[in-house]
Amino acid sequence: MTSHDLVDRVRALTGIRRVGHAGTLDPMATGVLLVCVGQATRVAEYLMEGQKVYRARVHLGVTTDTYDAEGQVVAEKPVTVGRDQVEAALAQFRGPVLQLPPMYSALKYHGIPLHRLARRGIAVERAPRQVVIYHLELSGWEPPYCTLEVTCSGGTYVRVLAHDLGQLLGCGAHLAGLTRLASGDFTIEDAVSIEEFAQMAVEGRWQELLYPLDAALRQFPPLHLDAEEAQRLCRGQPISCPATGATELARAYGPDASFLGLAKYDATTHTWRPYKVFCPPGSSVAA
Repeated sequence: MTSHDLVDRVRALTGIRRVGHAGTLDPMATGVLLVCVGQATRVAEYLMEGQKVYRARVHLGVTTDTYDAEGQVVAEKPVTVGRDQVEAALAQFRGPVLQLPPMYSALKYHGIPLHRLARRGIAVERAPRQVVIYHLELSGWEPPYCTLEVTCSGGTYVRVLAHDLGQLLGCGAHLAGLTRLASGDFTIEDAVSIEEFAQMAVEGRWQELLYPLDAALRQFPPLHLDAEEAQRLCRGQPISCPATGATELARAYGPDASFLGLAKYDATTHTWRPYKVFCPPGSSVAA
């Protein structure tokens, strides 16, 4: 099941057309996928910005064209490296690193997904992208397999990490298994399976699994408004209110603590302007 397949399944189960996901999972991967329902699709971009935590199983000695176990084997070499060499190599991937997006990916070239071009045997030039790997640890060593614990920025390709590690070690490698343990503040312990969701939908209780809309925006400080200020914001009008700090976006709440939307600070006029308004508060986000 792809991420898009899961979104289609949620649409069918809920009867709601406006459904999206925040952060694609490859079909072979398991773990946390955030699904946005209704107005929550408008905040998916902020969910995708959050850090991701993965457990990756890497197969050393075998290189594939997709960089994972679903691809065709293009090279095989004996694995002569030991644990110490792998751990030393991992040090070069911590912090800001450049990754070359794989041809087998959903990125587009002149409107065409790269994976479609790759299946036609066409390779095009791609620009490297900077990602950040905050934590990278070798947690398991069973040659020719090793297990990595990875905490990284959004947009990181863990299969590119596996491939690049194999190239650095000289034996090649591909991603044999991947589990996303967390996406932002949402962890696998909090997640439900699609089967559980389907059962709740049959019982008419799927809404109980939703998180409040503002749970996707915890990185922004709160902005508490009185009744008049709340009305102005919901009408699309600016409000005079002190800045909340370094961030220019804030979560706006009415006097009854209801979430109203995102406001953006205008330093030139010293006012908060409506940025993304959800009046009255409605949709939620599910993990």
